[in-house]
This record gives sequence, C-alpha cells and structure tokens, in this order.
Amino acid sequence: MSHPLVLVVEDDAAIRRGLVDALQYGGFEVRECGDGATGLEMALELPVALVLLDVMLPQRGGFEVLQDLRVARPTLPVIMVTARGAETDRVRGLENGADDYVTKPFSAVELLARVKAVLRRSPERPADVARLHVDDRVIDLARREVIFADDARVTLSEREVEILRYLAVSRDRAVHRDELLHRVWGLNPHGIETRTVDMQIARLREKLARDADAAPTILTVRGKGYTIAAAVRTTEANGS
Repeated sequence: MSHPLVLVVEDDAAIRRGLVDALQYGGFEVRECGDGATGLEMALELPVALVLLDVMLPQRGGFEVLQDLRVARPTLPVIMVTARGAETDRVRGLENGADDYVTKPFSAVELLARVKAVLRRSPERPADVARLHVDDRVIDLARREVIFADDARVTLSEREVEILRYLAVSRDRAVHRDELLHRVWGLNPHGIETRTVDMQIARLREKLARDADAAPTILTVRGKGYTIAAAVRTTEANGS
C-alpha cells in the first residue's frame, strides 16, 4: 500500500531534517526542499498529499507560495510552519487558505497529529469542480463567470467561486454557516457572531439568477445551512 507523500518546504536544514525524520517515522513518504520557488514547482509536479510550508523562505515567501497553490491546486492541504507566532501571521495564513498553522518549536508527536488530522479532513476541501450546470446557465468556476443562454455573462469573485465549489463537493448534505466560515474564509467560527456568510450568499444568488422564475442554485436548509439544488449538475476538472 502506498504512503501519502508530504512535501517539506523549509530553509533551515536542521529543522527540515527533523521534520523529514518525524514524518518518515510516522509512515509518510517525504520530499524536501529549501526555498519557496522550488517548493511551488515540486508541489505542482509531484502527487503531493500535503505540504508543510515555512513562512520565511528564500526566493519566494511562504504566503506567496500558499496563494499560488490555492489557485493552481485548491484541494491540496497546506500546513504553515513558522517561528513567527504573532496572531496577525496566523490569521493571514488561515485567511489565505492554510489548513493549519504550527508554530516552532513543536514536538514530533504534535506535528504528526496535526498532519494526520488535516489529511482526515482533506476530502472536505473543495474538489476540482470545473462547472455547474443549472437550467439555462453554466457557472464556469475556472473562468469565474456565469454564462446565460443568450451568452450574457456575469463575473464572480474568488470567494463566490470557493463557496460554490465547496457546496458542490458537499452536495449530499447541508453545510452549516460555521463550516463555510472555517473552510472558505479560513476563520475559526468559535465566538464569532457575523452575518458575513448569509450576506455573501444573498449577493451570490442575485448574480446566479436574473429573474425570480429562474431555477435556484443554492438552497437554504432551515436550521442547518446551505446546499446546492438537486437540479444542479457538475463537471469536474478532468471532464467527468
């Protein structure tokens, strides 16, 4: 049975060696590099299951690599690893799409626990859905636009695309607002009182339907959250 491949991107050779040893001890296959440019290239070329990504890297910083990965491989789990423990850094990493954030120093036991936890959650990450089809509309997530039957087009924001992608891959259940806040916005919903999710979805619904008679794309499930309508068909990035 093959083992998950983890890519370690860390410029400190001693710390990188410790990360690699801990992951190999935990049963993972590991690749490693010491700069952000090479790390991004390897993450895009190798069948990587997860990336351990340092923030302070030569050639290309960790936050910059993370943003590029979220565009090119939106489903790839990423754990930020850094000595910087400032709350602003943690929030920035999570808002940019990191799945977790580990601050140095940390134990091998903690690291392996976090890696395994993120990998368990990784099926919940938005899959590479390319298009949604409903009634007379095609929602092209790659191009970030809604295409109507008369070829009229409406542009979607990155956040709107990620909401649709996440709901599409989770279409067998209702997705709670807190889950969307965590998985799409990258924020911890604990203790947060906000209407951000509801307001964003209300605006998104307006873009997806030009009149009141149009078939709905996003449904509200009372007391549970939101779900993609049963009539919506999906096309994955590989064409299936």
